[in-house]
Amino acid sequence: MYQATIDKEYIATLPIVQPHGRIVVVKSRKEADAAVAALMHESIIGFDTETRPSFSPRTHHSVALMQLAAADTCFLFRLQFIGEHQGLKQLLESDNVQKIGLSIKDDFHALRAWMPLTPSNFVELQTLAGQFGIAEKSLQKMYALIFGKKISKAQRLSNWEAPILTPQQKKYAAIDAWACRDIFIELQKQH
Repeated sequence: MYQATIDKEYIATLPIVQPHGRIVVVKSRKEADAAVAALMHESIIGFDTETRPSFSPRTHHSVALMQLAAADTCFLFRLQFIGEHQGLKQLLESDNVQKIGLSIKDDFHALRAWMPLTPSNFVELQTLAGQFGIAEKSLQKMYALIFGKKISKAQRLSNWEAPILTPQQKKYAAIDAWACRDIFIELQKQH
């Protein structure tokens, strides 16, 4: 069992998480085909999405980025450049690849606006972590409780539709997907 909660002040003192592999930006259908082919051979991948923030209740943006992380590579799919992609749909609907995410219902809603799909074999970390006594619902707090490191959230409200992602955006996006995978694997060791 883990500690149930953690203070923001304490998290601020922790060392910052760094990426632990390659980060590959996927901007074309051909690149997406290759990335999906690699990911289809994985048994567990981390999952997350990013949407350009809206600062007006009347303005809504489409999902711009989907991050899928294997052990040593995180693929950042620029959905606004790729468009609908059958390979990605097959991966997200595959029962053979387990996808690990946080607050995935929100992600699914955004992804269905991008492309009709029926996600399969997803694990919701908020539910799983609760089984281990963790009351925190944010990725940053869960990661800090389990690994004693801080996920920087400085890029969260950046423009995910920008023509080119900054190195900081790439790092942030990849770490979130890797963190989901890492938490799941660590919790599985406790069984």
